[in-house]
Amino acid sequence: MEGDESSMCSDQVATGESVEPIFDDFDIDIMIAWLSMVTVDMSLHSREPIRDGILSGPEWIIEVLQGHSDRIYESFRMERYIFLNLCDLIKARGWLKDSRYIKVDEQIGIFLFMICHKNSNRTLCERFQRSGQTISKYFTIVLQAVLKLAKEIIVPPSFDVVPNEILMDPNHKLHFKDCVDAIDGTHVHASIPLSKQIPFRGRKGGTTQNVMSVCSFDMKFTFMYVGWEGSANDCRVLSAALETPRLEFPRPPLGKYYVVDSGYASMPGFLTPFRHERYHLNEYRGRARRPRTARELFNYRHSSLRNVIERSFAALKNRFFILKHMLAFASRKQAHVVIACCAIHNYICDQDRRDRNFSLYGDPKYSCEPVQDEVVGDISTEEEIEMNMLRKNIANKMARDHNMPEIP
Repeated sequence: MEGDESSMCSDQVATGESVEPIFDDFDIDIMIAWLSMVTVDMSLHSREPIRDGILSGPEWIIEVLQGHSDRIYESFRMERYIFLNLCDLIKARGWLKDSRYIKVDEQIGIFLFMICHKNSNRTLCERFQRSGQTISKYFTIVLQAVLKLAKEIIVPPSFDVVPNEILMDPNHKLHFKDCVDAIDGTHVHASIPLSKQIPFRGRKGGTTQNVMSVCSFDMKFTFMYVGWEGSANDCRVLSAALETPRLEFPRPPLGKYYVVDSGYASMPGFLTPFRHERYHLNEYRGRARRPRTARELFNYRHSSLRNVIERSFAALKNRFFILKHMLAFASRKQAHVVIACCAIHNYICDQDRRDRNFSLYGDPKYSCEPVQDEVVGDISTEEEIEMNMLRKNIANKMARDHNMPEIP
């Protein structure tokens, strides 16, 4: 036994003497340095909430809704009751619903705060104390809901009824009772990649999309055609709308017509002014600049009637700043934003005709900054001759009423 124990001890001693150290002093110093760096990095990047503002998104919405009426108008560009009615309508239709963390009023608030101001995603993150992913998600969700609203609220006019705005104006009632609406195009800022910008550059050099609209005389949009490049002229956009069945452009019946400017071709259903004559209201300001001929008188009345669509565009862009500074969405989404803005414009118009923005641009004599129209060349066709005769007859009737020489 003693021999066995002595042999085991000798084996253990022999084994212990054969072990060599795994790390030397240099390796240990490297490990200590690495652990020190990890410790410092963890201390500099400790996990803590970045959205730590005093008011959360829901709390800010409540504060705005319960605050001064000017405050909600400045935030969402609509009165308090219109905002609440909009939330109730969209919720009742089932287009939006409260999520686990964000209610419908905050979802719509995020959307309106984005389109009404020059706000980036990061700005809304700070305002609503939400992540950028959450802001983008609910902006898109609300956009889809408002597009559904657009299908209900942007609807063609009734061709069987003479607009009240024409019936109440003696100058228009006598001569334009067959007019249904006004048509024009406007340019909305477009955010386009550099490699694709050339066709989107408009006359002023910036990248835009050409938006064609039909507008009723109560300043509501009744048809929209969006997404065209800024370099496309108005006549081309209208022609495409007429030739595309899926758009279901509201063609006026025989005897009815839209008023359009000289950027469009004269054809049945579209009444243009006399070319190469004064047209815009600004050109008739002052007693010394009143109409002197039948052509000028017709153009003046035509311009004062068609002026409604210019005022509607001005009111639209004044309310929704995103139309002047579009964010870098996909092209299709940018076009959808324009439609959504027009839908909300119509909704506010239905809810409150005395809205502050409409009051600013509601005067029929309000003259917006004139735009240089692209005049379409004269083409003698049977269709154009028909509308030219109608225009001449209206002008001569005006001339007789004002003791002016008629057009031969």
